[in-house]
Amino acid sequence: MTLLFYPRGGSSQVVRYLVPAIESAGWPVALVAGSLGGPGDRTHAASFFKHGRLAAVDYSPALAAYERGRDPLSEPVPMHPSFEDRPGVPDRVIAAVPPAAGDHLAAAWERALTEAWQRPPAVGHLHHLTPVHEAVTRLYPDMPIVTHLHGTEIHLLDHIDRLRGLAGVLGTDLAGMAETGGQAVQVGDLDAEERRLLRETRWEQWRFGDHWARRLRHVARMSSRIVAISPHLRDEARALLDVPPETVEAIPNGVDVERFDRQVLDRAERMSRWRRWLVEEPQGWDESGRPGSLGYREEDLHWFDAGAQGDHAPVLLFVGRFTEVKRVPLLIRAYARARERFATPAPLVLWGGFPGEWEGEHPHAAAREVGEAGVFFVGWRGHTELPEGLTCADVMVAPSAREGFGQMLIEAMSCGVPVIATRSGGPTSFVNTDPARPNGWLIPPDDLDALTEALVAAVNDEQARTVRGENGYRQIRASHSWEATARAFAALYEEVLDRRPAIPR
Repeated sequence: MTLLFYPRGGSSQVVRYLVPAIESAGWPVALVAGSLGGPGDRTHAASFFKHGRLAAVDYSPALAAYERGRDPLSEPVPMHPSFEDRPGVPDRVIAAVPPAAGDHLAAAWERALTEAWQRPPAVGHLHHLTPVHEAVTRLYPDMPIVTHLHGTEIHLLDHIDRLRGLAGVLGTDLAGMAETGGQAVQVGDLDAEERRLLRETRWEQWRFGDHWARRLRHVARMSSRIVAISPHLRDEARALLDVPPETVEAIPNGVDVERFDRQVLDRAERMSRWRRWLVEEPQGWDESGRPGSLGYREEDLHWFDAGAQGDHAPVLLFVGRFTEVKRVPLLIRAYARARERFATPAPLVLWGGFPGEWEGEHPHAAAREVGEAGVFFVGWRGHTELPEGLTCADVMVAPSAREGFGQMLIEAMSCGVPVIATRSGGPTSFVNTDPARPNGWLIPPDDLDALTEALVAAVNDEQARTVRGENGYRQIRASHSWEATARAFAALYEEVLDRRPAIPR
């Protein structure tokens, strides 16, 4: 198994749970994954995965080179690129990476795999679409490959296609737009979305977008099978990848039902946890990127106390990174409109945001704009503390525009917490799929009014929260488990071993 990235995002969490489950299903796993920092760091592969057969590709020297002003992609072990465009980071968006640097990355991983795998593996399970595929097929041209899609790579391909189309309307291509910065062009008759793209895109970062769109589609064709984490993502992959559609299937993620389970906490225990996370050990961060730059006072905790109206205030919880697709600023603006209509105080807690990493508008800037009352930044606490946070929450809110799956949603539901999600991406496969047993609120994506109304409904109707939380609890714990996910992959491994690759290389 391979994972290009160092531990921080959703795919890392999937790997951490999936590896032991697959081994329990009878398939020993030799994992090669990116790593950053030293033992004990959240980004350190050995500390994060705790897997005996692990070989780490250490990006720490590349990061140090970047901090000294050098190009981290030129180092002997180059920094991995990203599927997201964020300024001032060492892992630039892959569309900004020159083709030669991509070749260098593939060669570095070829060396890493040669050292890690002393004998040819039976099956290659490769996460995302990356140059790692090229390294694997050079070393083991006859080995069947299962490619595991998590959504970000498909969103990147779709975005490149949209930018290419806009550049074509303007009479040029992505390289031409990069040269001019999108300025020296005739705007012509563009719709509102095209004008937004033209205005907000950092065109110089997409200079090599056409190359990488072709290259990532090429590595997709190296796969014997392609697995998406949701039916919606499967359909998107079939539309965007140049592969036979029957070779793409969906296997949903699981949830650790022992770790993520509901608990009954009294008011004192809930308040004690929020005090620790927000006042005593703050990890929230503002535009400085420094954990702890956002902290709170004891008196701010009144938002979590319903006073005479009840045991505790209903807590709205967001969990995730501060990437553009998560729509965190939209959530904050909807909360600001909804909070005046709440029947009881109801804080909005933002749990996550990898330190110093965000796309577009910083959520704290949005909070300052609309008023920070009731908005709390917990910071990046890691997955191990998340079950404690979920047991202190009453509603999970995820207004993502294109969520590949929605791992945090099924984890919340497994704790008995109802969810607010959008009718897009993975959540449509498990939120309110049974009309007789709703387990949350589903709203259109990017709809400020609908999100505001859903927040008001969730806060003001305790009975609805209770019923939907119970429905979600029963549904997810019955239908999603890492054991079932691992069994599906084990069956797929057997299948690809029994036949030649279905996708010609």
